[in-house]
Amino acid sequence: MIKMKEILAILCIAALVITTTVRAQTAESKNDKMEVPKERIAYQCPMKCEGEKTYEKPGNCPICGMNLKEVHLTNTSYSQNSTANNSSLKIIGAMRNVMMKGELFGTIDLDTISDKQHIYGLGPVEYLTGEIIIIDGKAYKSVVTDEKTMKVNETFKMKAPFFAYANIESWLETEIPVSISTIQQLEAFIDHITKSDAPPFFFKVTAIVNTATIHVVNLPKGTKVSSPDDSHKGQRSYIIKNEPIELLGFFSRAHRAIFTHHDTNVHIHLITADRQKMGHLDSLNIRSGSAKLYLQK
Repeated sequence: MIKMKEILAILCIAALVITTTVRAQTAESKNDKMEVPKERIAYQCPMKCEGEKTYEKPGNCPICGMNLKEVHLTNTSYSQNSTANNSSLKIIGAMRNVMMKGELFGTIDLDTISDKQHIYGLGPVEYLTGEIIIIDGKAYKSVVTDEKTMKVNETFKMKAPFFAYANIESWLETEIPVSISTIQQLEAFIDHITKSDAPPFFFKVTAIVNTATIHVVNLPKGTKVSSPDDSHKGQRSYIIKNEPIELLGFFSRAHRAIFTHHDTNVHIHLITADRQKMGHLDSLNIRSGSAKLYLQK
């Protein structure tokens, strides 16, 4: 009986050793097959005009014209970057090309945008002859009729020299403090609640305004533009009082002179609830407690 117990003990030990060895070899084999993250070189706009989009070859940013900078990506970062490239927000043209170079012609025909469902966008009409806003798939164009009135039409049949748009199916509603009533306060609040490295995004506000001032560009035909002052020739300002309105805004910390003016991170258009007035927002006084802020998801 003693010898039999010894034999069984030896067999058990041997089986344990074999099992452990096989498991170790299997794990080692799996480790050998694991892909070691590889680094690759890509090129990206230093202003991140197109978010995290990268290019395989050096060159210039198609939006701002700056030299693309070299960046190093691993397999993991490349995968994340590919997802970021699918961001729906698109920026066409640049404000400074219009104001400084006089490139007033349309760089995008809105009627050629294939997917108009839940689309939002803003910009001026080509040759600076009006303003554009798109709200949830409906496009509006405002033009000056005289010093006191404007005309607002619903249409996609227009072109813009620079334009930003995105397909946004849902928004993130954010509580807005009752103390916020001006453009500057709204910009500061959005800057505070969003990440410093966030790519460009849209926001919208619904509110009742005590007063708001908007303008509609109305450049006289044949006017040559080589400065901001030139681009403002003929524009008309309109005051809105005690009306429900909707704001559509573009926010970016990296697009000054490209899609926002040199001293701000926002570009905002206003349209009244009755769709009778619309233009670029210049000043704002929101009725306390009436505003709701929505951020692009």
